[in-house]
Amino acid sequence: MSKVFSTAGEALGGLCHDGLTIMSGGFGLCGIPENLIAALRDSGASDLTVISNNAGVDGFGLGQLLETRQIKKMISSYVGENKEFERQYLGGELELEFNPQGTLAERIRAGGAGIPGFYTKTGVGTLIAEGKEHKDFEGETFILETGLKADIAIVKAWKGDAEGNLIFKATARNFSPMMAMAGQITVAEVDEIVPVGALDPNFIHTPGIFVQRIVEAKCEKRIEQLTVREA
Repeated sequence: MSKVFSTAGEALGGLCHDGLTIMSGGFGLCGIPENLIAALRDSGASDLTVISNNAGVDGFGLGQLLETRQIKKMISSYVGENKEFERQYLGGELELEFNPQGTLAERIRAGGAGIPGFYTKTGVGTLIAEGKEHKDFEGETFILETGLKADIAIVKAWKGDAEGNLIFKATARNFSPMMAMAGQITVAEVDEIVPVGALDPNFIHTPGIFVQRIVEAKCEKRIEQLTVREA
């Protein structure tokens, strides 16, 4: 059965329903699966728990799902560029589980590796540590963090082949390779699908065994914060 789909909507066909846990790759607007997010919006699935570093910006990326009220809970590290995210959270309309950024990345990696939990010093003595198990190692206190998994992981890659092998470009590699491992089903959108065998195995970031569906899609690739030099 081919892993390659013609459109993002087809790539998510039959997968979307209420109550899903979704991992969405990217950082800010860098490396986000723009087309798959739009297809998820169009599916109408609601009561979603979304695991992502942040929620895009107002009206774009995951911000679209906030505007349509399809997200029930965010598990995130940073929310600063999205006013609707802030408004819904402060208004009690959105559940939010804050994570230090490194902890979030490691929780995702642990989930994909089958590790149920790990101890870290990050967050000890802060609100992050409340309600979590504490344990001392060599005279220092650590807190227990649990691994994260998802029903569906959606990621954006630079190149892929029909077997689902993926190469991510530059900083777009941040969370996506770990998420691809932690999703029960992983759907990837790529800038270019190349023939099987065209990718150098030494530079493949995500092996195709972790990817069930792939779609070639054009991306807008917005700039989150445009800074230019004065003329």
